[in-house]
Amino acid sequence: MGAILAGLLGLTVIAAPRLAPYDPDEQLDPAAASYRPPGTELAAIHLTTGTWRLADRVERTPGGLRIERLGRTEELAADQVLNLTADGVADRRFYLVGSDKFGRDLWSRMLRGGQISLTIGLLAALVALVAGIAVGAAAALGGPWVDGFLMRSVDALLAIPSMLLFIAIAALFRPGTAGLVLLLAGGAWMTISRLLRAEILSLKERDFILAARALGLHPFTIFRRHLLPNALTPVLTQTMLLIGQIILVESSLSFLGMGVQPPTATWGNLVADGRESISYAWWIATFPGAAISLAVIAFNLLGDGLRDVLDPRTR
Repeated sequence: MGAILAGLLGLTVIAAPRLAPYDPDEQLDPAAASYRPPGTELAAIHLTTGTWRLADRVERTPGGLRIERLGRTEELAADQVLNLTADGVADRRFYLVGSDKFGRDLWSRMLRGGQISLTIGLLAALVALVAGIAVGAAAALGGPWVDGFLMRSVDALLAIPSMLLFIAIAALFRPGTAGLVLLLAGGAWMTISRLLRAEILSLKERDFILAARALGLHPFTIFRRHLLPNALTPVLTQTMLLIGQIILVESSLSFLGMGVQPPTATWGNLVADGRESISYAWWIATFPGAAISLAVIAFNLLGDGLRDVLDPRTR
């Protein structure tokens, strides 16, 4: 189930440019399009001035168009409209999950925001995985002095409330997307390093490792061929869980205005956009919030599924 959900999320964000019906940042007649509920369809009238007008209803008249817009009826001459047809106008605009206060299509913005949020989550988890493997392996194989220094450093870092640290650093430096990836990875690698160290210390005394040493294999070869592959199962499971946690933290920072900055959409700042209008435009915050929840659940289920498949002790 987790693999299916994560796969669907991945395919959706990869195909976001094709799936998004409109430009996520396009403000087409904000006065008429703002705060439109899910399922709203409007007629899109392309004027000869190069601008667009959106209308709830369009009626063809002998001289042009009669439109209902913003609670008023307006008349447009035929020579004012570029996309005039025998029945009205050729273009429609459909808001699948509604529009925001600027009249932007929320579905298109959710797809763009999902691309950014998931990309940050995956890249930060990958950086944390590499850093955690490097530190964990060095601690497990470097001798008691190296192990003691690295693990005490990890303990000190884990003792710091990570969310408060993220907020403080983000408020001071206002990192871009790359900086945000490094910041989030910097708060996630410690768990992986401790987990890998524990697995390697457990494996070091197994018979197959002792046999490899007796054969005179180089320590790095033993690590690469025997220790790391056998220690990766719990590490990969933890990494899947970390992706969901990182997405949640990134969304929290963006919600607070310390992550990815508007007008670039992420799920977090989409929720922030809707907090002031939650009483009368509930969809602006609800649908991005549901997407965050779905992503976190998907990667948690994926991690549990990987553990069940890869770890024989759970069968």
